[in-house]
Amino acid sequence: MSIASETQPFVSAPADTAAHSRKLTLLALALGSFAIGTSEFASMGIIQLFSDSLGISVPNATHAIEAYALGVVLGAPLVTLAAARLNRRTLLLGLMALFVAGNVLSALASNLGFLMLARFISGLPQGAYFGAGAVVASYIVGPGQAGKAFAIVMTGLTVATIVGSPLATFLGQTVGWRETYLAVAAFSLLSFGAIWQWVPRTKALDGVPVIQELSSLRKTSVWGVMLVAALGVASIFAVYTFIAPMVTDTVRLAPEMIPVALTLFGIGMTAGNIYGGKLADRYPARGIVIGFGSALVIMATLAVGGSNPIVFFSAMFGVGAAMMAAIPTIQVRLTNFAPEAPSLMGAMNLASLNVANAVGAAAGGATIAAGYGLLSAVWAGFALTLIGLVIFGLTLLSKEKATA
Repeated sequence: MSIASETQPFVSAPADTAAHSRKLTLLALALGSFAIGTSEFASMGIIQLFSDSLGISVPNATHAIEAYALGVVLGAPLVTLAAARLNRRTLLLGLMALFVAGNVLSALASNLGFLMLARFISGLPQGAYFGAGAVVASYIVGPGQAGKAFAIVMTGLTVATIVGSPLATFLGQTVGWRETYLAVAAFSLLSFGAIWQWVPRTKALDGVPVIQELSSLRKTSVWGVMLVAALGVASIFAVYTFIAPMVTDTVRLAPEMIPVALTLFGIGMTAGNIYGGKLADRYPARGIVIGFGSALVIMATLAVGGSNPIVFFSAMFGVGAAMMAAIPTIQVRLTNFAPEAPSLMGAMNLASLNVANAVGAAAGGATIAAGYGLLSAVWAGFALTLIGLVIFGLTLLSKEKATA
């Protein structure tokens, strides 16, 4: 049975599938997203290390982070569409192999241009991985739980911010930033083996015709959700990108406290992701409103009092939790608007989030380069999230008027 034959966005696994087999499948998906998340967020934790090593400023070093985001943005639709017919298991394996190659190249980079190319290659698989992973997770957990399924896949990424990114940052500080990327590549090989072993071989995970995926991109509602995500979630990256210099230069703490800040941010993201997954399957809009609204309050507090260690570390948890509470709702809204293209919608969600990554990092970097100080990046993120929330509110009002 093929996914393309269903009127619903996902088929579910047979009832007699062993519970432990389902858990192993979900674990394999989470391991892959953990590797991806570690690579993405570790770059922000070691930005000072590779900027010093390559002889460039921190604002210029953000171009490597932006290159990764660009790889995700372009790779999400292009890779997903090019591999539309592939079985999702086969696709996941190919994506992890490409991800390994990108991180090995990152470790070998001798200048900013080489590193940007390597990070671009590393970013290409991410959107398609989460899109295919969401399909597999939905097959495992069953229909009507798209928010929970996406949250499960995202859990690996959020846990990466608790464990993977701080450890990678610590590794970079003690051994070297190149070794950080090599360690990510090694773990990615482990993830490849887990997917090979534990993701089921079944025709139910076969792909769909390219035209079926493409049809979803004609819907203005899909692009509207992506715009809200790209702007609203940008604040998380306007803050996260500059955590390291904020710890050392704004709060004036030792570099050893950078992993602590990263860990708190990650704990917040994981808690928000779990809460957001539950919200997404029950309410059509509440996750976005609660997430974006809470983030605005927390960022304003951070921007004003961020030099205080208690305010700073509390805000690290709060910003991560608030923004991640919104993301599963974004995914569910996308799949509801285009149920015929589940893989592409998952990929486009990640593409939107990485537009947010690039926009947030660029906006923060621009205000810092203009001489407004590190905390000006928080105000830049505040403005972007406010615009995203306003657009979302206007969208809801226009729909209410249309149905009145």
